[in-house]
Order: sequence, then C-alpha cells, then structure tokens
Amino acid sequence: MKTAIIVNLTKPKAIVCAARICILMKSAGAEILMPPDCAEFFPDKGVHFADTVEQLFETADAAITVGGDGTIIHAAKYAACTDTPLIGVNVGRLGFVSDVEPDEIGDLKKLVSGAYSAEQRLLLDVEVRKPGGVRHFLAVNDAVLTHGTLSKIVDFTLSLNGEEISKYRADGLLFSTPTGSTAYSLSAGGPIVSPQMDCILMTPVCPHSLFSRSVLFNVDSALGVTVKIPAGCGCVLSIDGETNINITEQDVVTVRRSERRLTLLSVKKRNFYRKLNEKLKVRELR
Repeated sequence: MKTAIIVNLTKPKAIVCAARICILMKSAGAEILMPPDCAEFFPDKGVHFADTVEQLFETADAAITVGGDGTIIHAAKYAACTDTPLIGVNVGRLGFVSDVEPDEIGDLKKLVSGAYSAEQRLLLDVEVRKPGGVRHFLAVNDAVLTHGTLSKIVDFTLSLNGEEISKYRADGLLFSTPTGSTAYSLSAGGPIVSPQMDCILMTPVCPHSLFSRSVLFNVDSALGVTVKIPAGCGCVLSIDGETNINITEQDVVTVRRSERRLTLLSVKKRNFYRKLNEKLKVRELR
C-alpha cells in the first residue's frame, strides 16, 4: 500500500507526529510517500519523495494529513481530483474533519489491514463569471462573499436556477457544504448538517434584517449571486479561506455541486454527532 503523508511543516508537533507515523506505517508494510518540501525534515525515515504534490496524489493509494483542519482542506482539493482517500490526524486545535488524535495513531495500521470505513463528501463548484472570462474553483468547506476592508453593508441578489428569489443587505453571504457546516457557517449562526446529507447551505452573515435565516437548498440547485457595492467599498469572494477573488458589480458568482467528491476514511467507530459533541466540549474548555 502506497501511503502519502502530508504534514503542516509550520507545526513542530506535526513534524514529530509524522515521523512516528512513518515508522508505524512502514512496520505495517506500507510504502511511505511525501511531498518534496518534506525532504529536509524526514531524510532518514525511508521515505520516497514525489517531484510534485500532484504526482504524490496520483501515485498514492491513500493519504494521511498531519496538522489541523486547514491541512486537510488544502490536501482535499488534490485528493478529490485523483479520487485518493484521505484521513486526518489532528495536531491543531479542534480538528472537526480529522479522524485521529496524536495518541491514537496506532489505529492507522487499520488502513493496511482494511479495517476502516469510507465516506463520500459533497464538494462545491464555485464559478466566477467576469466580463473577461470564467473561472472555476473547488470548495471543500465554503465559499463566502463579503465586504472588503471597509465595513459597509453590501446588497446581494440571490437567484435559484436563473430565477431571482431573494435580496439581502448583509456583511456577506456564505455557501457551505455539509462538511463546512461546522466551520465558518456555524460561527455565523448556521445549523449543523450531517455530512451524509447532500445539500447546499446558505447563511447570511450579519444580515440587516430580523428575519433572514439560513436556507438549505437541494443538491441540484445552481445559486447565483450578484452584488451592489457601496461607493469606496469592495467585495471579496473567499474559497475555503485560501483563495480570495475581488468581485465587482459586473460579476456573477454561481455555486453548485461539484462533479468531484472527497472520500474521507475513518478507523474509529463513532457517529458524527458523538464526534461533534466531543469537539465542542473541547472548545468550551479552551
């Protein structure tokens, strides 16, 4: 079994944990692959280093991320493109998407023996149509349209399958996958959605209204957004907090289900709500 290990190299704990995982997985008979930027940190671990991250995921049978949820989200976009199953080891704060804590890495041997479960996760295709052309982005957690550096309310017009359905005055509009419902959407007052559901969650961010609420849309929906921006202000589209695109009044942003899916692996027997309660309790204690 060829196992890719992706490490958040800015976290010393992640580097130490990844070294232990290398030894563990090799002892279980796995071949270890890592991206090229890991070479100077793991020179004596019997690791094969790919020339590129893309090559790494094309070659691997499964991938392990060692870091926080951000590490998983970043790796997930490569994994979804190559249909590579992914599992996360949490060395961050909460790790809602991670399956394993550092003191549980012994369970990763189950990847080699086949004693694991797999779950398909919905991803979003975010289309940005500008006068000069069209670009597409893949979102694992969410896509957020929000005001720029000046805190002025933006007017958003929302359409469903080409038909205008609502207008919002708000700081932003947030479109989330079920996976992302425990991320920014949760902080913005959105509901928690089971990752087994197929839907698109829309939540207004600080709406200037008493009655604006989150809405769950059918998975086959195409949600279009245009904006009216106050003078001297701007609007930004943020994809998973990684990619930012300036949006003007001439642009149209469309959010729909992606044809790609993310496969997340689990080596532990616990349901989503039990895991969520455990993570939220940790948040309360910190």
